[in-house]
Amino acid sequence: MSAARTVFWKEVIENLRDRKTVFNALVLGPLLGPVVFIMMMKFMISLQITSAEKPLELPVIGAEHAPNLVDWLRGQGVSVKDPPSDAEAAVRGGDAMMVLLIPADFATHWRRGETAQLELLFDSSDQKARAPVARIDGLLEAYGRQTTALRIAARGLHPALLRPLVVADRDIASRQQRAGQLLSFLPYLLVIGAFLGGMYLAIDTTAGERERQSLEPLLASPATRAQIVLGKLGATFGFAMTSMLLSLVAFALAFPFIPLDRLGMNVDFGPGLILRAALLMVPLVMCFAALQTIVAAYAKSYREAQTYLSLLMLLPMLPSLVLMMNPMRGELWMSAVPLLSQNVLVMEIARGETVELLRFALSFGSTLALAVLLVMLAVRIYHREQLAVSA
Repeated sequence: MSAARTVFWKEVIENLRDRKTVFNALVLGPLLGPVVFIMMMKFMISLQITSAEKPLELPVIGAEHAPNLVDWLRGQGVSVKDPPSDAEAAVRGGDAMMVLLIPADFATHWRRGETAQLELLFDSSDQKARAPVARIDGLLEAYGRQTTALRIAARGLHPALLRPLVVADRDIASRQQRAGQLLSFLPYLLVIGAFLGGMYLAIDTTAGERERQSLEPLLASPATRAQIVLGKLGATFGFAMTSMLLSLVAFALAFPFIPLDRLGMNVDFGPGLILRAALLMVPLVMCFAALQTIVAAYAKSYREAQTYLSLLMLLPMLPSLVLMMNPMRGELWMSAVPLLSQNVLVMEIARGETVELLRFALSFGSTLALAVLLVMLAVRIYHREQLAVSA
């Protein structure tokens, strides 16, 4: 194995001298995703909190038709404004988030005890308006329930007659589990980070050396083809794992800056989570390194290999994207499917859930078996004499 170790250090040292490779694998990939995500989430959460806490401004058309309702809204902290000349234009143009329209026959229906109609004008495509509109809807419904109770009581009946059933919601999810939706991106970024972390090294150690005509002397050395492949794969695996671990550490350092506690959420992104997620990803990173080496071996130039692997990168992205859009509970059979099992189990670990040892071992073992097969295929490809011939 001394020859494999020599090839390993050769590839590591050569690629550490390449600033572009080091920057892409160990700086851009691990840090760009966490930084962009943290900044985006901090901005969105701050925007939602600000929108939910600031005073509500509500332009009202026909306020004179329902003075009691308008006074009640003011008592709830709503700032009632004069209506714009063109309500629809004001909402479309963003001058008003919403406008309440009270028809002229509101008082007539109200005095008769009939259902009175209100119209709330808003633009559902305006994300900033969603929280204020929901707050106004809730207040108007509360006013309706209060009026209903008074009407029932005035007729000598108990208001509970209208509520034969009361449902008490009890959320058993922990603060970390409630943050699970925010963490649905984590498997995706880990998979992409691991893939990109070793991609440039895999290209350079195979297609790049073919292009520079430095692969033929290496294949002619006393080292066996298996030793050469293991050395190259070890370097690619090392870069990919380092990139992924840097991503995890970057997230651990950045998450405290997100005000999740104000949303009743919490993320324990500590050493335990990092170690378990990294251990689960080890065999998958081996698969990526072997697969990238195999694909790069068929390319005749660095650029051609880069094109092939850029397209191949879509493959590991698919399970992550599907699970982000359609989350599903982990089942035992999923643990035996490489790539899918990592996505499901990393998500459960991030939510603070307990992952059974059987599922963990099944995921690790099945993915490791696939990695061994891919390594054997890579060794077989390296026995081809055409591999040393450059384009």
